[in-house]
Amino acid sequence: MTGVHVVTLASAGRREHVLFQLAALRRWSPEAVHHTVLIGEEPFPVPGSEIIDHTGAGPVNLSRARNAGGDAAVAAGAEVVVFLDADCAPGQALVETYAQAAERMPDAVLSGPVTYLAADDRPYALEALAGMTRPHPARPAPADGQLQPAGEDEYVLFWSLSFGVTAKTWTSLRERFGVFCEEYAGYGGEDTDFAMNLQASGVPLTWVGGAHAYHQWHAVSTPPVEHLDAILANAVVFHRRWGFWPMDGWLQAFEDMGLVRFDGVGWVKKESRLEWPVPEVP
Repeated sequence: MTGVHVVTLASAGRREHVLFQLAALRRWSPEAVHHTVLIGEEPFPVPGSEIIDHTGAGPVNLSRARNAGGDAAVAAGAEVVVFLDADCAPGQALVETYAQAAERMPDAVLSGPVTYLAADDRPYALEALAGMTRPHPARPAPADGQLQPAGEDEYVLFWSLSFGVTAKTWTSLRERFGVFCEEYAGYGGEDTDFAMNLQASGVPLTWVGGAHAYHQWHAVSTPPVEHLDAILANAVVFHRRWGFWPMDGWLQAFEDMGLVRFDGVGWVKKESRLEWPVPEVP
């Protein structure tokens, strides 16, 4: 596991999540280097992590921040870069499993299963995480130790909340198409865009059994109405680049709520309905 660097993006409101992630990493894989890319407007300390200050006013550019984190890890000597969202804790074997998968498939982008923890699971104990494993059903979850190449229709299932890549492949993707497209601002679209670039460039996407990550519970809205403007703007960017609409489930949900409509060309807001309350997932 020598040479594995873990990169996360975090705003001030996710500091406690990052500290739990870091505690898990120190328990399971103490030799791994941890980088935190600070996003949002407020810098904050993360003891034990290499800090990349990417804070600033205005919409957060997740693609730019993620690219900065990957570049910093490679520059610091990473052989394998693992990306985890701030609210995701690594399972006991995540770093080792990604590292072993990278040895077997060094040219692939590697994606492990993610378990979404429930509110009732709190407070979390590191030793209890394995017993809570229930991978999200929307994505493949091979048996531990198995590597499963993504089918042509599975690239759209890529999520950036947990994935790994060799430094060599990261550098190659940087040169070929810039890794994550920085035209996207705010929330939504950049993950699927990245996956479409992988597919168009013939880069393998591989599902990695046993590289379990655990998404810590926090209140969310469904659909994410607070990100409506960014989702609409990013959907336009994506459609221009790839010819189809991403995030179609969210767009349809917004339409069902009376917040947007499809005018035959694109999705537009219904301004008079934007004061509807945001539904929350309990």
